[in-house]
Amino acid sequence: MIILQVVGYQNSGKTTLIEKLVREFTNRGVKVGTLKHHGHGGKPELPKKDSTRHWEAGALVSAVEGDGTLFLTAATHNSCNLSKLIELYRHFEIDLLLIEGFKNSPYPKIVCIRDECDLHLLQLQNVVASISWVPLNEGNSFFISEEKKYIEWIIQYVKGEGNVCDCERTDRCH
Repeated sequence: MIILQVVGYQNSGKTTLIEKLVREFTNRGVKVGTLKHHGHGGKPELPKKDSTRHWEAGALVSAVEGDGTLFLTAATHNSCNLSKLIELYRHFEIDLLLIEGFKNSPYPKIVCIRDECDLHLLQLQNVVASISWVPLNEGNSFFISEEKKYIEWIIQYVKGEGNVCDCERTDRCH
């Protein structure tokens, strides 16, 4: 399973980028999972459905499954360790895990830059590319309007990582 993070501050384009990547990779036959860090403080809101009644009654883990879909809610002590969450995702036999957030984690990451105040994010560990609302001239930096260019770059990057591959260059594929 290849892991790629997308990080940045609110309204920088992280969720939109991940949506586009999920569509592109899925259309190419890649099995994609996503994990989002709720970085706004507090617990994420749950939909008010019958399926949440067990959770609200105090269950530590609650799930509802139907027609091949599973919705899982689990309590963690403080914030859950990302490596434990990744281990959970390994059970779903996905090819690619796209993680939104968890800025300080050590995985390869794409940084979304909204303005000059966000430039310090380029100093995070394992930044492989950036997508910016302001022009940048370093490394694999893409302007937000260059969507085709950065989507294709990300696809080639993931292919180069190995396990997810339909490319013709078998020397880069496992």
